[in-house]
Amino acid sequence: MTYYLIAGERSGDLHGANLIRSIRQHDPQAQFRAYGGEQMETAGATLVRHYREMAFMGFVEVARNLGTIRRIMRECQADLLKHRPDVLVLIDYSGFNLRVARFAKAHGIRVFYYIAPKVWAWNPSRANKIKASVDRLFTILPFETEFFAQYDYKVDYVGNPLLDALVQFQPDPQFLTKIAGITKSGQDRPIIALLPGSRRQEILGMLPTMLSATRHFPDYRFVVGTVSNLPTSLYDELLQNYSDVGRVNDAAYDLLTVATAALVTSGTATLETALFTVPQVVCYKASKLFYAIAKRAMSVRFISLVNLIADREVVKELIQDFREDTVVSELRAILPGGSRRADQLAGYAEVRQRMGEPGASERAGALMVQALQHQL
Repeated sequence: MTYYLIAGERSGDLHGANLIRSIRQHDPQAQFRAYGGEQMETAGATLVRHYREMAFMGFVEVARNLGTIRRIMRECQADLLKHRPDVLVLIDYSGFNLRVARFAKAHGIRVFYYIAPKVWAWNPSRANKIKASVDRLFTILPFETEFFAQYDYKVDYVGNPLLDALVQFQPDPQFLTKIAGITKSGQDRPIIALLPGSRRQEILGMLPTMLSATRHFPDYRFVVGTVSNLPTSLYDELLQNYSDVGRVNDAAYDLLTVATAALVTSGTATLETALFTVPQVVCYKASKLFYAIAKRAMSVRFISLVNLIADREVVKELIQDFREDTVVSELRAILPGGSRRADQLAGYAEVRQRMGEPGASERAGALMVQALQHQL
């Protein structure tokens, strides 16, 4: 069988790589072509385009890059028709992937979707459009089965692939000695992780305020989790006045293993932080225009996956009130001895229980191969 995978973000690259390995266990002759990153390529996919070329975020940036996005879409469509895979497997990244799904369906290419678009948060009626263009939908959040059932759409809940990633993770015993910029005086202080995101816009929008809060906690050592798909110079410029703040590259899990608390940009990292049982403050700030539009369009109470899964506030979400003073106040509340630390950790246990057991990648891969074999 031939599989064409499309992931437009760092987390999708990770989950796509694990999915490829699972599919190959059940289809040893499988061939893969992909839009993704190094992890999918290492797993055996022929990489057509790297996700960093597609990482546009927010209304303004998308509008500025419409020409590039349309060109990439045309190239993707042409490549699909040229290679005509047995199945197109889409991984999250809904803005791009839903358009590809409609194109593929119209041209007789079977479509699977792994990690469902978050239509329950934005315009739920779009579930009908997904139903029309996606042959099999594989979901990773427990409440999604009930949501899609409202649209008479039976989905396959396979569990969350983050649990697979955590099972595979092996902490680096020498990690603390590898933190760039660490000083002897900082080695004995508890660590607070700063996870500002994996996109340039997120770093520029979130990290300065996170850094401004560090001066209020001299008894703690702050460490930024950086990513290799962004230039080092970006971090150098932002950190130039914070010589005591360390950094680690592509090592967020190692950082969370040793962290006492964390400031985290809203996204997958909030759930990862919870699974490592690290108390956190969820941070996000958008333009006034984006926030005004989003507030009207959103159909859920929360933005973090932790709170969405728990269906209540477990972690504090600083959205438009993301400022130095609010960050300092909320961070103090979740540090040892803080008023909300114990409650947040108890909430994490509830979230973990609702997520079920590891094996999402294995279950999804097996079901995909089975569906294709039955089709033949």
